[in-house]
Amino acid sequence: MGSSLPARQDTITLTGITAVGHHGVFEHERRDGQPFIVDVVLHLDLRPAGRSDDLTQTAHYGELAEQVAELIAGEPLNLIEALAERIASSILSSFAVTAVEVTVHKPKAPIGVPFGDVAVSIFRERT
Repeated sequence: MGSSLPARQDTITLTGITAVGHHGVFEHERRDGQPFIVDVVLHLDLRPAGRSDDLTQTAHYGELAEQVAELIAGEPLNLIEALAERIASSILSSFAVTAVEVTVHKPKAPIGVPFGDVAVSIFRERT
């Protein structure tokens, strides 16, 4: 009997990329800014890099971190959903990955009750 499970891909995970952004629907959020934290999971085939030990055969996670931090600190958006989409789109166009997962955390969101974190997560595949 053959397995009906899809082939599992290799991943590179980078968590806790932090920068100050000015995203939010309230004027004070856009004026004052606040920290945003992003976690990224890249889906790709790591066999070529593993066999060759060559950085050009994988996604350079230092460049990935810098790109994500620049997007966090970049042009303000109303929603963290939109920030997650912007980050995912940028990664898909910049790195040789088949898919990406992006989680955007907004730990200082203006919520009127005590909370630990608010986050959105998206999964996007190359089209």
